[in-house]
Amino acid sequence: MIHLLNLLAAIALLVWGTQIVRTGILRVFGENLRHVLAVSMGSRPMAVAAGLAVTSLVQSSTATCLIVSSFLGRHLVPLSAALAVMLGADMGTAMMAVLFSFDLSWLSPFLIFVGVVMFITREKSTAGRLGRVAIGLGLILMSLQLIGETTRPLTEAPPVRALLAALPNEVMLDIFVGALLTVLSYSSLAIVLLTATLASAGIVPPTVALGLVLGANLGSGLLAVLTTARAPMAERRLPMGNLLFKGVGCVIAIPLIPHLYPTLTQWVPVVHQQVVVFHLAFNVALAILFVGLTGPVAGLLGRWLVAPTVAGTARPRHLDPSALATPSLAISCAAREALHQADVVETMLRGIHPVLRDNDLQLAEKLREMDDVVDTLYTEIKLYLTQVSREALSEREGRRWTDVMSFTINMEQIGDIIERVLQDIEDKKIRPARRFSDAGMGEICHLHERLIANLRLGMSVFLDGHVRDASRLLEEKARFRDLEHEYAATHIARLQDQTAQSIETSSLHLDLISDLKRINSHICSIAYPILESAGALTATRIRHSALTPLGDAEPRR
Repeated sequence: MIHLLNLLAAIALLVWGTQIVRTGILRVFGENLRHVLAVSMGSRPMAVAAGLAVTSLVQSSTATCLIVSSFLGRHLVPLSAALAVMLGADMGTAMMAVLFSFDLSWLSPFLIFVGVVMFITREKSTAGRLGRVAIGLGLILMSLQLIGETTRPLTEAPPVRALLAALPNEVMLDIFVGALLTVLSYSSLAIVLLTATLASAGIVPPTVALGLVLGANLGSGLLAVLTTARAPMAERRLPMGNLLFKGVGCVIAIPLIPHLYPTLTQWVPVVHQQVVVFHLAFNVALAILFVGLTGPVAGLLGRWLVAPTVAGTARPRHLDPSALATPSLAISCAAREALHQADVVETMLRGIHPVLRDNDLQLAEKLREMDDVVDTLYTEIKLYLTQVSREALSEREGRRWTDVMSFTINMEQIGDIIERVLQDIEDKKIRPARRFSDAGMGEICHLHERLIANLRLGMSVFLDGHVRDASRLLEEKARFRDLEHEYAATHIARLQDQTAQSIETSSLHLDLISDLKRINSHICSIAYPILESAGALTATRIRHSALTPLGDAEPRR
């Protein structure tokens, strides 16, 4: 019993080690890795190479899949290039399995010792995070050694030998078990290394081990599909296409295993290496076979997985819990959800004009109900961001975290103001059957049009961080204030002229232009973080002399 417990502990240590390495690499290099993937989509060979390189560092094709899926969600890359990246990503994990198959047990104590020293002495720095990665690598190597040592007594036990002799040599069962273990452990690399070690110890027959390897590959694709199951349709196509490649590969490989294994033993005599070499050969074969078919498969997936034309807006679309382990990716998810929240606010804001023009009570009620959607999204984004480890953020990511939180707070407050505006329109105009004067209606419509344009500009500033656009947005604050004063004065002049319609709607008119100015102030506040980080603000206002050169500055990333 103690030997079995030791084996389970060693397996758990292997899975934990791979998790530490993956999260550590993503925290240190996550932003750079995303940049490498984003700029490598020009050609299929470059995309495959980028996927291979990034996944060799991250040691998880699932993590790579989530990163590239986020690009697809923002329509930054074509699906065909993303599929090529995943073919390279699968080769990357296979190459790491080959590397770990060598006897590197001598390196484990050194990595753990150096990693602990780096992590304790400089925990919050990049060196400390790299120390965490070194600890994870050391644990992987140590766990492989422990698995080998704990399996020897088990193979010598008569009950275990009898059980192995009774095992059915059913490749479909082997694939199922391999896929299940991969989904449960969240790491195909860990399962392939475990399978290789068990096959080397004689616990698992070599042919069964090959079936488990196929299952681990299939489970890796299934894991990505499950992880993105609630994501938008654009993000779900990539893991589904990757799973399709793996499934077709398994179907092709199953009848070939009895013929491939004798050749494999001739070229690779060591059982442990036979398993990892088969894993690598399988993924290389997939890349060669399917890299030229990524275009047609992308078209097929586009026709098969069609985004619904009508979808509810209340449910968060982009807050992927699996991305929380990667701060840069999690912040990108929150930013996209914040833009979703802003889209709902824009719908509410646009609806003010038809409510005023047509006295549409039904539309006003529908728009007021949308404030609940804005509030829900605000709460979900806020809770999601609080789960992102601030200690793992770089300085640039920390600024972006703050920008996203500030943006979503402003959108929530704008939604509250619009709800009150609509209620005032119902109570002070529609139900009493009053109407604005033509001049007064024209003034409000003009402010409303400028407000919508400013909101669109604010969303662009939040997304791209262009200093020039941020400067324009903040200048709009002064212009809007001047317009409010001008229109308030002309309204007072109409009252002095005893214009009946202006007298009836005076309270609503003045409240409306005041509320629209407040909304504009919240929109313009989006510009402050961008201008502040660019050095374009003094303590009280924009540094006007700095605006001209800053207008051509690069956007903040």
